[in-house]
Amino acid sequence: METLNIYLEPARVILGQISAFLPRLLIAVVVVVVGWLFAKGARVAVTKALRAINFNVLTERSGLDGFLRQGGMTGGITTIVGIVVYWLVILAALLIAFNGLGLTYITDVLSRVVWFIPNVFVALLVLAFGSYFAHFVGGTVVAYCRSSKLQDAAFLGKIAQYAIMVFVVLIALDQIQV
Repeated sequence: METLNIYLEPARVILGQISAFLPRLLIAVVVVVVGWLFAKGARVAVTKALRAINFNVLTERSGLDGFLRQGGMTGGITTIVGIVVYWLVILAALLIAFNGLGLTYITDVLSRVVWFIPNVFVALLVLAFGSYFAHFVGGTVVAYCRSSKLQDAAFLGKIAQYAIMVFVVLIALDQIQV
């Protein structure tokens, strides 16, 4: 009988570990599913909120939405911000689930990604407002040059606009630490 217990002890230990792991796995799955549902709602809410404050009008006037359409994207910056919020919530749910499972290395990697996403938001805002400002300054330079009867008014306006856009892109890249 003693030899039978020696052979059954590893099976008992494995079954004990499985029975301790299954509730944590179930909780992790529930957290991911609830996080997924919350992410869908957050994406819709953020997109509608940005449209309610006319952020899409700002990005359209600044030329960012047209630039994205030329690149083949169907939505504008508001759609991109909604998608980023969606993935931020998904990553946060995965972070909670993996932390509950005790997978610390994956939790560490996901937490770095989650803390990087706010920098992407700020970079998108800098691009949106900066490109709007660059478009405004370009138009102002063109209007001033035409009122002063200078030739190449459109050329000087584009130079001013592109010079400001270079600085805006550099600021956005610095924000995401590139």
